[in-house]
Amino acid sequence: MRTLLFTMMVMLSTSAFPQSGYTPAKENLEARKWFEEARFGMFIHFGPYAVLGNGEWVMNNRNIKVKDYQRLIKFFNPRDFDAAQWVAIAKSAGMKYITLTSRHHDSFSNWDTKQSDWKITNTPYGKDLIKQLSEECRKQGIKLFFYYSTLDWTRDDYQWKTGRTGQGTGRDGKGDWNAYIHFMKAQLTELLTEYGPIGGIWFDGHWDQTADKNRTDHSTAVDWHYNEIYGLIHRLQPACLIANNHHLPPFPGEDFQIFERDLPGENKAGFSGQAVSERLPLETCETMNKSWGYSITDDNYKQEKELIDYLVRAAGYGANLLLNVGPMPNGEIQPEFVSSLAQMGKWTAKYGHTIYGTKAGFIKPQSWGCITQKENKYYIHILKNESQTLSLKFPVAIKSAVWLDNHTNVNWKQDSDHVVVFTLDGPMNALDAIIEVSY
Repeated sequence: MRTLLFTMMVMLSTSAFPQSGYTPAKENLEARKWFEEARFGMFIHFGPYAVLGNGEWVMNNRNIKVKDYQRLIKFFNPRDFDAAQWVAIAKSAGMKYITLTSRHHDSFSNWDTKQSDWKITNTPYGKDLIKQLSEECRKQGIKLFFYYSTLDWTRDDYQWKTGRTGQGTGRDGKGDWNAYIHFMKAQLTELLTEYGPIGGIWFDGHWDQTADKNRTDHSTAVDWHYNEIYGLIHRLQPACLIANNHHLPPFPGEDFQIFERDLPGENKAGFSGQAVSERLPLETCETMNKSWGYSITDDNYKQEKELIDYLVRAAGYGANLLLNVGPMPNGEIQPEFVSSLAQMGKWTAKYGHTIYGTKAGFIKPQSWGCITQKENKYYIHILKNESQTLSLKFPVAIKSAVWLDNHTNVNWKQDSDHVVVFTLDGPMNALDAIIEVSY
């Protein structure tokens, strides 16, 4: 009987459950425009998993039982957390918003939720981290978004038996899906009514209930009640943007599209490959080493050149880059990340205008680099010098071309079809040699 019921549930398509008939409010459309122009944000994965120093999936990966994992509440104590410092690091890097894990898959809440005792105010630290961060973001002019996990490795009411993760955490409850949906809606209501204006909600975990392990199918073992959840968010804060890291094309009710560890249209990491929206803002998220949550052994730090390349190429696709830090268990962002972000800040201070507020170029990013455009300017970002010349067919006739580094003229020739050949002579910026083209 249970097998038959499960089969029937899997056959249900999630396309029936997103927010039907959704028309974004004026405030929402304005927020989308701001988001699309922001181009650079900070992702923060932080919770009790940091104590174990093995990433945010440690509970699942090591099959830690709930009763054992929840002992972390006794010694998770981020006493060195400084909201002003976190926000200042992001702002100095040129980031325009922060997306914080309010609740990850382990179900721990970083605020004083009334829906669970498994929360930061019950740790030795005892303070509401989200309250402090939300106040500081407003003070420093940074927008705050909340990552929120839809899957759960801890609660008995989550339909964990049909999930593809969290099977080894020692639960024996049968699940109560309506109770779990009620729990999520109550928590989201707290986040959207007690912490001021929120930039957006970043959902993750839909894929836990998909029948297709390759995540190419919409079908799920459960009804996520997105129509109710998305509708609730848009009613409470019309300007609050919604995105869902389901690795599928956007559902009705979603306001921007997420790509995990890949640029739009690419699938090198195996999480993407879905169709790219032509109407919604885009965002790709990536780590600064290989881990999202703090990992004490992960010293695979991306160098400045790689980070700048990713930021610029994202803009070349018309997408934002959400770059992750996983703070240490004491609440500090580790010095390697701080140093790399400071380097990026020097670049954005000088060249940020070539990505902020821009649109994707008239061609997709290439092996040599990419193009961004704004007003009557094209910015040709040469990230890899492959030849002494660069030939591009422009949609318009151009008037001038200069190197942004020293404002000297670039030699170029243009034919009647607007094909322009640039001569790439002289010293070039090793990080990103930018040609500003006016038309």
